[in-house]
Amino acid sequence: MRSKILLRAVIVTAFSWSTCALVSAQWLNYPTPGIPRMPDGKPNLTAPAPRVADGKPDLSGVWNGQGPGSYDRNIARDLKTSDIQPWAEALYQQRVRDMGLNAPRANCLPDPFVYYHVVDVARIVQTPAVIVMMYQGTTNGMSRTIFTDGRPLPAEPNPTWMGYSIGHWEGETLVVETAGFNDRSWLDIEGHPHTEALRITERYRRRDFGHMDLEITIDDPKAFTRPFSLKLNKTLLADSDLLEGVCENDRSVTHMLGGTGARLPPEVLAKYAGTFEFTSGRPAVITFEGDLLFLQEGTNPLKLPLAPNSESVFVSRTDGAWIEFVRDSQGVATEFTHHGENNRRAVRKVSPR
Repeated sequence: MRSKILLRAVIVTAFSWSTCALVSAQWLNYPTPGIPRMPDGKPNLTAPAPRVADGKPDLSGVWNGQGPGSYDRNIARDLKTSDIQPWAEALYQQRVRDMGLNAPRANCLPDPFVYYHVVDVARIVQTPAVIVMMYQGTTNGMSRTIFTDGRPLPAEPNPTWMGYSIGHWEGETLVVETAGFNDRSWLDIEGHPHTEALRITERYRRRDFGHMDLEITIDDPKAFTRPFSLKLNKTLLADSDLLEGVCENDRSVTHMLGGTGARLPPEVLAKYAGTFEFTSGRPAVITFEGDLLFLQEGTNPLKLPLAPNSESVFVSRTDGAWIEFVRDSQGVATEFTHHGENNRRAVRKVSPR
């Protein structure tokens, strides 16, 4: 019975990872003109940043995100629950329990806005009046036009997936303001929602030839109680290019069953909370919020949400792995096994408070 339950809960999450293979595959070994090189021919990514005719930094190039497993999964990673409007937190938890059943990417729709910066590859084309960003998406490739000709944001833009963007320079930094988002997209893969009131500000600063700092500020007072920012690093992907990304798995939607709908009261979830340790010595902290458990491993601040399938089995929304707890006579979890690519056992080190 357990295997049937788990399959039902995991099938949606598995789809979300089935389209990720193209991200790491690029066109290779074609020298990009104009790139400074070391004596051995490798790109010199620490050379000075290039500049355009008016002296501003030239952001043009193919840029790589810092990789999955951070803000792409949970954009609210650094926030407190009080920073999120109650309806938005409740919807987020419901989406986790549903294992992404109605996620945009499960329906061949665009990935979250920030996801394209964190995980995917992007080509930036800079001209005096517009900057074009072309993203190699996981589900679909997308593009944006950023107007730098001095125009303001429109008062009532037509809501779109990527919004309407304008940009201006503040010294060495390109500042991009975007509004006019629809409310159909998610802010991250796990399912934090936003409204059409969302405004996103990006600040790009090319430190040298191969490295760029990006700060993104999220401001949606209808979904969050305050604006918040995240900082990302982007690296020039020299001698390479984008691949076409087109979602072709829409026929899988009818087979996606979502989560089991199991829910446990807070007094039960509290008995799982505590610090555990894997046999490798790696710490694992279990916390709970609302109807979900969260697993934090090692020094990575990312907390992976776990949806209950029963009183002893939870499923990771992030990668489909399932966690099976062993409990004592009082119902307190004493250990758990993480069933994924490799089974890993963790034993409680700190008793629950």
